[in-house]
Amino acid sequence: MPDTSMPRSGLRAELRALLALAAPLALTNLSQFALALTDALILGRLSTEALAAATLGANLYWAMLAPSFGIALAAAPMLAQSRGAGRRGGGLGRGWMREMRRDARQTVWAIAALTLPAWLVMWHADGVLRLLGQDPALAALAGDYVRAMMWGMPGFCGFVLLRGFLAAMERPNAALWVSGSAVLLNAVLAWILVFGGAPWGIGSWHGWGVTGAGIASAIANLTMLGVLLLLIRRDRQLHRFRLLGRFWRVDLARLAEVFRVGLPIAAQMLLEIGVFATALIVVGWFGAISVAAHAIAVQIATCTFMIPMGIGQAATSRVGLFVGAGATAAAAWAGRVAILLGAGFMLLMAVLLIGFSGPLAWAFLEPADPSAAAAAELGAALLVIAGVFQLADGVQVVAAGALRGFKDTRVPMLFAALGYWGIGLPLGVALALPLGLEARGVWWGLAAGLAAVAVLMLRRWRRLTAAARR
Repeated sequence: MPDTSMPRSGLRAELRALLALAAPLALTNLSQFALALTDALILGRLSTEALAAATLGANLYWAMLAPSFGIALAAAPMLAQSRGAGRRGGGLGRGWMREMRRDARQTVWAIAALTLPAWLVMWHADGVLRLLGQDPALAALAGDYVRAMMWGMPGFCGFVLLRGFLAAMERPNAALWVSGSAVLLNAVLAWILVFGGAPWGIGSWHGWGVTGAGIASAIANLTMLGVLLLLIRRDRQLHRFRLLGRFWRVDLARLAEVFRVGLPIAAQMLLEIGVFATALIVVGWFGAISVAAHAIAVQIATCTFMIPMGIGQAATSRVGLFVGAGATAAAAWAGRVAILLGAGFMLLMAVLLIGFSGPLAWAFLEPADPSAAAAAELGAALLVIAGVFQLADGVQVVAAGALRGFKDTRVPMLFAALGYWGIGLPLGVALALPLGLEARGVWWGLAAGLAAVAVLMLRRWRRLTAAARR
């Protein structure tokens, strides 16, 4: 019979446990986001065109990364449930460590299988962007950026997998320190490779522009994976798992489960990333200033999104641990606390974005640039719209994370398809073109789509946890 009792720890204890896990995960997300933010800040100083090109390239990069990224995220609920099952009396016993190793090893194989076709598309990024109607000069610069950055993709996905392992073990701090250090590494490398020695009067090399920023990001991602692997290997407790032991062995049953759980996550991510990428394509029809303003708003909205995303990742691990142990009431309690925490944070962010939209927009621009004033004005308007949808964005990502703790990924994927592509994008295009709102119309459409997804995710969570407790 399912466990229908309330968790003994109570609200405060669960909130403390959730925060202890969510805080380093959220900060890790922020540091990973800071890699892209650093590129945007540096390239914005280079020129508005460089910022716009890097934004186009980054959107295509993330769209192509989504399948491998989603598979890497699938490891988190699988690892958490395997560990939770090991806590049961008469459960897996010592075999839970072997089960976690199988989860990790087959996730690596799945990531590898999805990376190669993504690389093929990214190598031809400039041609893809031209086919999508983008300015040829911006498309060429974006292609240079993506071709440099793509080599760091395995490092990023491997890091996400190991971060999921550490979260399941309730030891997320190592991933935080590694990713935080990578931000500094990326900033130094990007500045040098983008501008060369020109800013200091050293030599005649003026840097590689957007290509230099892509190279710096690739090096930072590969370094994150290498350092985290080394730290796990040197840790007495974690080394016992031998995560990459007998790496060559393919476990078809576990590999199938990785794809069963991970492909809907990947599809959901692709739907969300894809709708923002497509929104950028539509915004690109209105010129470089609109693209630059969109880039500013996306960077800041993504920054605030990293916190509830970390809370959602913590919810995946907390819910997964309880589900694996058979404590479904405790799992429901953990998810509910996480959703409320994410909603509270995003309400604060809504006030910030709406109240300080102007100064936030100018932080990304060089005042001497002739296009800066127009880009800042439009960017501030888009940030106000972003403030409106903060609550919905936070609720949907935390609820999705909690549902993943139950390995419930297919229905949330369908919700994302309906909300983003059935409501958000069509409404945004209608507001942008026939009604003449241009970039503002696109963002109002996105706000409506996120609101729909949030409502659907909450309803799914309530129904799933009610059924599990009966």
